[in-house]
This record gives sequence, C-alpha cells and structure tokens, in this order.
Amino acid sequence: MKAVDARGFFSSANALEFEDYLLLDYVFECQGDPELAAAHLCSEQSTAQWKRVNVSEDYRPRFAAKVLSLDTQACPSGFSSPVVELGDGEVYRCKVRIAHPHANFGPRLPNLLSAVLGEGAFFAPGIPLIKLLDIQFPDSFLSAFQGPRFGIQGLRERLQVENRPIFFGVIKPNIGLPPEPFAELGYQAWTGGLDIAKDDEMLADVQWSPLAERARLLGAARMRAEQETGVPKIYLANITDELDRLIDLHDTAVAAGAGAVMLNAWPMGLSAARMLSAYTKVPMVAHFPVIAGMSRLPFFGVHTRVMTKLQRLAGFDVIIMPGFGARMMTPAAEVQACIDACLDPTFGNIKPSLPVPGGSDSAATLEAVYNLVGSADFGFVPGRGVFSHPQGPAAGARSLHQAWAAISAGVPMAEAAKDRPELKAALETFG
Repeated sequence: MKAVDARGFFSSANALEFEDYLLLDYVFECQGDPELAAAHLCSEQSTAQWKRVNVSEDYRPRFAAKVLSLDTQACPSGFSSPVVELGDGEVYRCKVRIAHPHANFGPRLPNLLSAVLGEGAFFAPGIPLIKLLDIQFPDSFLSAFQGPRFGIQGLRERLQVENRPIFFGVIKPNIGLPPEPFAELGYQAWTGGLDIAKDDEMLADVQWSPLAERARLLGAARMRAEQETGVPKIYLANITDELDRLIDLHDTAVAAGAGAVMLNAWPMGLSAARMLSAYTKVPMVAHFPVIAGMSRLPFFGVHTRVMTKLQRLAGFDVIIMPGFGARMMTPAAEVQACIDACLDPTFGNIKPSLPVPGGSDSAATLEAVYNLVGSADFGFVPGRGVFSHPQGPAAGARSLHQAWAAISAGVPMAEAAKDRPELKAALETFG
C-alpha cells in the first residue's frame, strides 16, 4: 500500500457521522511504519482492494474503516510474545481508534465478528499481535437488537428479590451425580435460602444425568421448596449442545420445571443465543467457557469487556463472568469493566444484564465482592461455598443471607458470626 493510498484510511472525528459507525479500540504491535500498519488494519477489515484496475473510482469514502487516532511507542525489546519472524525493523506498540461503517455488515453478530475479529484484523500485514479492547455502538445500530428479555428487574420480579444480590449456587459435584441426589442437593439449598440452583457449565445432556430426568426432578424439588419457604425459586438448566438440539432441549427443560436456561455463550455462538432469546419465555444465562482462551494475553485476542457487550446484545439476561480474586486470573479492573458493560445505562434501549462475577466464592467473600461491584445489582455464585459447607447445602445458603445481613447492618463479619453457626462455619472453612 503506497503512503498516498494509506491516507485514504484516515479521518478526523468531525468529518464523520458517528451514527453510521462503530468505534473500535485496538492495541497492536507492528514492525515498520505504524501509520501504514494502521491503514492496513482498516483496509483488510473493510474495503481491502478499494478500486478496480484502470477504473477511476474510490470505494473508501463509503466502505472504508478509518483511523481516528493513533498513539505509538517504540518497543526496544521487540514483540511482547514470540511471533513468526517478520524480518528486520523497529517494533512499535500502538493504540488505535477506528471508525468502521456498520452498513458493511449490518446488525448481524456473525458478520460483525467476521469484520472486527476476523482475517482482516488478525492477518493485517505487519501486525502479528493485536487485541480488540472495546467497541462502542451508536443508537442506530443498537436499535436493531432486542437485548435481554427480562434483564435485572425482570429477574428480580420473578424471584421477588430486591435490595440484595441474587444468590446462585452451582450444584456440586458438577458432572458426577445422577438426577436423584442432584435434585436433593438443590432442594436443600433452596430451603436454606438459595434463589437459583444451577447446573455446572460442564453438565450436559449426558448418559448418567439425562436433561429430561434431571429437569423433571429439579422442577419437582423446586416446587416443594417454594411451598415450604413461600418464595419463588429457579432451577437453571444447562442446555448447551449442538445447535440442532437447542430448541428441543430448551422445551424439555422448561416444560419439566426449569425457570431459566444457560448457554455456554461462545461455544454455542452469539447468533444461536440471539435466536433463543427471541424464542424463550424464561431468562437466559451466559457462561464463559472459551473466553479466557481468547482474552488472557495483554496484546492479543479480545478484551472480555467486548465479549460482555456482545452477550448483552445477543439477549442474555444474566452474564456469568470470571470474577475477582487470584483463582480466576483476571485483573480486578477487567472484571469491573465487564460489570460496567452489563449495567451501562447508555446502551440504547437495551436492558441491563445481571453481572455474575464468579470463582471460588462463599459467604467469606461476599463482602469483598459487594465492595468491588459497588452496588447490590449482581449475582453471587458459590459452588463449594454452598454445596461443600460442612453443615450441608441448606446451611451454606443460610450463611449467604447471614453474611448479607451483616453487610447491610454494618456489622463486622467476625462479630456477626459469633451467634450464627452457619456463617461461622463458612468463614472457618472458606475464609
């Protein structure tokens, strides 16, 4: 690409109508001229060859992605990760903001991903390392999406839960139990105060625990727990599977008593989730397999904030994400960025999704998570913290309510635990 041609992939902000563009923030490492690399990045994800040979035309004004800003710094030690040898030349790390005309792909998630995370981004000449950090969507694009059917408030209304986190629990062992003992564990946790008992993301429609039978028994256990406690409960069924089974598994689980369904969002695909969101009459929950494999390196892949925004667009009412603490190997600022992406009130008319930052949680970690989130609009999802509580799942669930009561009253957790044996055992076991 000649230098004079490269300038056709640059623009100023005041020269564009932003309702026509997505704003993309990337960080990349390149060898050679950063401006030329940025122009290649825009070209490869939009027009590529922008005119026919020997024809006087230029498709860039209408179709080209354009660089709005480019900040560069030299990297004397070379690329941050080993890459295919590119030859000699100084290495630069660049942050670039690109305006991409969304008419190129329309309000279609597979086509959007193909443009901004496809060949054009990851095989742009001279750029072996690149990471998509953020996407900003104009209202003209967001208006084509329904987003979450229920959102946070709809889920709260179903559960009759206000002014506190929603308490999930991952029934454990995650894939090792047949339906009967699995349902009994769910029942015990519900009677102790758990709002939502859920399948683990690893538990599918398997021989030792068929979804139809599991959902039937969990549905019956849920109804029994509701009658005894007088408050609504939800069984969250994992229906992740091949696409051609998705609707049948959904119908089977919901008819048997599942009050919500869970998809492993990226293995299933966002388009599948968007289709199911338009079909289902129960809340839809996302889990995060594959996400770490796409996001963990600092200068390669895609930031989890982008994935969260796209899951919200696809219609997930609840988004489970890697949470705080060393166990999940995700920086606190990144977790917070995903929470903010769930709750952002400027996301067109799309309802907020309930953020559920998860990973080795229990009553012992509830206060820290609440302080980091900064509000009660989150889901809290212990596994062992409920189902490995030394006094049993009902006590594990009660310990969550006891911890929240202490937080709400401003009472130190250790002080509150003195006359609450379930909380005391949770702090001693998991603290």
